[in-house]
Amino acid sequence: MRTLNTKTVTDKTASQAICQFGLERKLDSWKRPKKIYKELQQLTRERSQVVDERVIVKNQLHAEKTEAEPNKSSLKRLKSRIKFLSNQEKEIKLEIQMIVNSDANLKKEVKNICTIPGVGILTAVIVLAETNGFELVRNKKQLTSYAGLDVRQKQSGTSVNKKARISKQGNRNLRKSLHLPSLSAVKYNKEHKELYARLVAKSGIKMKGLIAVQRKLLELIYVIYKNQKGFIQNYKQQKRATPLEIETAL
Repeated sequence: MRTLNTKTVTDKTASQAICQFGLERKLDSWKRPKKIYKELQQLTRERSQVVDERVIVKNQLHAEKTEAEPNKSSLKRLKSRIKFLSNQEKEIKLEIQMIVNSDANLKKEVKNICTIPGVGILTAVIVLAETNGFELVRNKKQLTSYAGLDVRQKQSGTSVNKKARISKQGNRNLRKSLHLPSLSAVKYNKEHKELYARLVAKSGIKMKGLIAVQRKLLELIYVIYKNQKGFIQNYKQQKRATPLEIETAL
């Protein structure tokens, strides 16, 4: 709207600018998210809020315990609140499991995704819910950009040369859901472990290696969802190998 040099900003000029933007750009028409993915998105986000709240209460409990003279009533109430939040999380997870089991196709998709080392049911459900089953995702590059895991770099001449960072201009729930799976993948997946070790050795920053693993995991989930096949540990080696070599290995 700034490039249009519109000096008067009203509802009418704003709507005209939006209309012009839609006509000039080739945008996909908005589609209502599938009901099952919308329900899962609401539940997974509610669970995330409950977990965050429980962390806050646990910190309060720890602070109260370390007091010189802790208040017994406060300790009792804080413990009761933690128990209540834990029960709520269990209820939400049970409801998520029931919704997944109610749909045969979704259950199969989640099962295939869970064959990836480090990825559990909750992570698979969050990714599918936040992307609406990859409804409008055309390629892996678009998916990483939507998650905010794409690299942003600013360089101009010799004076401006900032460090490359992830944009974080995307769905924070996707990024958040991939943090713990990336830690597990680094331990139990050979390819991800080698990628992490190589990047950490090069940069000396552990988080940079973990973010790269998160991006790889997200792309892998997308590929498995599209191919409708489970994860194969040494897929590249098997792809290069001859049928005789594969049969011998099996």
